[in-house]
Amino acid sequence: MGKFIVIGERIHCISPVINKAMQERDPEPILKRAREQIETGAAYLDVNIGPSEKGGEELMKWAVTTIQQACDNVPLCLDTSNRKAIEAGISVYNRSKGKPIVNSADAGDRIENIDLAAANDAIVLALCSKAGISSDNDERMGYCQELLERGMGLGMDTEDIWFDPLFLVVKGMQDKQMEVLSFIKDLSDMGLNSTGGLSNISNMMPKHIRPIMDSAMVAMAMYCGLTSAIANPADLRLMETIRSCDVIKNNTLYADSYLEI
Repeated sequence: MGKFIVIGERIHCISPVINKAMQERDPEPILKRAREQIETGAAYLDVNIGPSEKGGEELMKWAVTTIQQACDNVPLCLDTSNRKAIEAGISVYNRSKGKPIVNSADAGDRIENIDLAAANDAIVLALCSKAGISSDNDERMGYCQELLERGMGLGMDTEDIWFDPLFLVVKGMQDKQMEVLSFIKDLSDMGLNSTGGLSNISNMMPKHIRPIMDSAMVAMAMYCGLTSAIANPADLRLMETIRSCDVIKNNTLYADSYLEI
């Protein structure tokens, strides 16, 4: 894949400001977050409208067109459990800067999101799980193979299936961290792209520790072959780490100004 891809996580309905803006169709708070994330290095923006069982199709269409028209058709990751809303978003999506990402499929109830992505020439985030967290890497790999075979059977390019091992919170699951990193290495050895919600690992940690922990994890994960992450591009320490790792991995050419690019 080359240069590490950051999917900006900050347009999320869990934020009171963003939720209010979505409900009132007020573009300014959403566009402010969009521009901030683009300026700090996000290649994609995740647009999370939540379950949105009522009115989700119209909301996703509005969000996609509002953000892309104001932000030079920035590529988006469409994030909702409402499949019809994802399809609606794709129907108005401008692909000039990149394919849409479907967030997400798994080996359980959401496996049909692989079909949705295949039918719409989209990228899909494929969670290596079925119901809850996989117990070990053998189980993760089994689900990975199931999702890979499903996508390939529908004619998808493997480049368009980004596998997510699920990053686990360190507080309470500290003993599982190296296992996740080992699985990322396995995916890389298979030539597969990988991703995940990076900030999950630092949930429940003090605010001043979270950037330190997230930065350490992304460096280790990139060494193991991680190719993208859903993360906060406003986290300066994190973005400096990602840019530095890209230089060390020869994904980007070194220049004294590399932190500003």
